[in-house]
Amino acid sequence: MATHKLLLLPGDGIGLETMAEVERIIAFFNAKANAGKFEIERDDVGGTAIDKHGVPVTDAAMAKAKASTAVIFGAVGGPKWDKVPYAIRPEAGLLRLRKELDLFANLRPAICYPALADASSLKREIVEGLDILILRELTGGTYFGEPKEIVTLENGEKRAVDSTVYTTREIERIAKVAFDLARKRGNKVHSAEKRNVMKTGVLWNEVVTATHKSYAPDVQLEHILADNCAMQLIRNPKQFDVIVTDNLFGDVLSDEAAMMTGSLGMLPSASLGAPDAKTGKRLALYEPVHGSAPDIAGKGLANPIATIASFGMALRYSCDMVREADLLDKAIADVLAQGLRTGDIMQPNMRQVGTAEMGSAILKQLETVAA
Repeated sequence: MATHKLLLLPGDGIGLETMAEVERIIAFFNAKANAGKFEIERDDVGGTAIDKHGVPVTDAAMAKAKASTAVIFGAVGGPKWDKVPYAIRPEAGLLRLRKELDLFANLRPAICYPALADASSLKREIVEGLDILILRELTGGTYFGEPKEIVTLENGEKRAVDSTVYTTREIERIAKVAFDLARKRGNKVHSAEKRNVMKTGVLWNEVVTATHKSYAPDVQLEHILADNCAMQLIRNPKQFDVIVTDNLFGDVLSDEAAMMTGSLGMLPSASLGAPDAKTGKRLALYEPVHGSAPDIAGKGLANPIATIASFGMALRYSCDMVREADLLDKAIADVLAQGLRTGDIMQPNMRQVGTAEMGSAILKQLETVAA
């Protein structure tokens, strides 16, 4: 039976509370599961790490991350650290993890649970049954391109520059992940870029087209401009299966898709590296889409589902525990169908619960479906 090493980085704000519920799920699988066991290490990240160590993530924590089967991440940031130098802001810890682990493939599912179809800002018939996977390139593009600077011009004005940079290799490897994922889903990929105004979009289109021809001609490929993709996500989201796009557009489109499901507090994500040449294993980090929500931190109000579901993605993609991942997904769906809601997804005639009570309900239902 395989042993999986997990590094838990709760971070700041509600990350501490939602990670506690994940630990209860891990303990359940350690006691019950036959497919694998978990060894847990914990460390600091974000503002908590700044307070303790002066940096948003330490070298020691990075070493643990590189030695782990998967990193489970909570959330970082808050008003307390708004004035720290830009280079050591809480978010820099997450960016360092992504960059040094080379986590280039960010998987952002947008799934509308049947019980939450009426919580979406869109009509039920548009979102019911929604199951989209947005694949965002995570280590290149506008967020990492150089030069990135603010300079003062001779006339006293300031000029800000963010460079969008991509290479053939970066585009090709994310395209291959998209095609691999599509083969296990609806076998359709939409590639979103802005080839009409951006040179990186022209190259993105060319490389994805060539990769499709040589690597995955069996998968249906459609190209779409990113702004049209944003419109189509609202107009008819169920036309999509896998959407692959760059770092900046992926950030925007995945948040748009997330809100169609009812709440950012509901959705997990996975960030994967390249497979190891010898073992085939990928370094990976799993995190909820939501932030640290400092306004409700410490009050027991946070929705733990996104963090729990992020651990479910770790079961699926890093631990080869697909059955256990399916059971956890079912437990979450069942609890929602029973009418339990945290405040962010509260609906009329439902019962509002807090973080720990929602975690307990999911754990109890997991025990039932796994029996």
